[in-house]
Amino acid sequence: MRHIRDLACAAIISFVLFACKTGGKSVQPVDSSMYDLAHPAIMKLPEALAEISGIAYYSKDTSVFAIEDEAGLLYKISLTQKDAIQKWKFDKKRDYEDVVLHDSIFYVLVSNGDIESVQFGKNDSIITNISEFPDASKKTNEFESMYYDDSLRQLVLLCKDCEDDGKKTISAWGYDLNSGTYTPSVFTIDVQPIAQQLDEKKIKLKPSAMAVNPVTNEFYILCSVNKLLVVTDRKGNFKALYALDPAIYKQPEGIAFTAKGDMIISNESHETGLADLLIIKNKKKGL
Repeated sequence: MRHIRDLACAAIISFVLFACKTGGKSVQPVDSSMYDLAHPAIMKLPEALAEISGIAYYSKDTSVFAIEDEAGLLYKISLTQKDAIQKWKFDKKRDYEDVVLHDSIFYVLVSNGDIESVQFGKNDSIITNISEFPDASKKTNEFESMYYDDSLRQLVLLCKDCEDDGKKTISAWGYDLNSGTYTPSVFTIDVQPIAQQLDEKKIKLKPSAMAVNPVTNEFYILCSVNKLLVVTDRKGNFKALYALDPAIYKQPEGIAFTAKGDMIISNESHETGLADLLIIKNKKKGL
């Protein structure tokens, strides 16, 4: 469950973004040239997935693998067959935030930066291994976003709230799949251009999910608390900002793309109805 302070912050920011202009400048429209963010297709999920967080698209059978942030369960959700959901237990209760599928291995991100690999063996047996984030018990770092970077050839973890960042930058840590070692500051995102877009002196941006759009080769970063979708280039340089309607994007916690650039967002129930998957088609498939 998210902290009460985060929920309160989300409500305040949503009010500012949608009820008035911030200073003399308003954020960009909800819609973008590539996605109709105001009219996603909505796929309702069962109560068991009320706390859905990270997702990974699986093209072989048009499905989504998902985790939820309160139990060590891996789900497979078909996007074409109604109510076709499978699940496997891989570990005990922890604060799980994101999942990446790479070379037939699932990598699950824990909020403190730990990464648990999950692999299916013979007869559906499950093999797991945990890499511990360095000095995790000594630092007040929080992570919710992870993706595989094909240029760096490693997993990248994006800070949601790391003690070294403050309000000026968002840092990204690398994780080497072969050695199991972490590397700090593989790149950083300057928050100042985003604050300027909102006509604010500074803003505490809290990423909840991140993925690479395969069509544009850009980062798409969800900020659930801020109710924003931020687009940057692959070096973290700011490109675009879109406000998300809180009536639709109640608590967006996961993001993934199909090869054609269709965007899939997992939306927690936020204690109002069922959780869901939001599917936003790429309007510019000729790119």
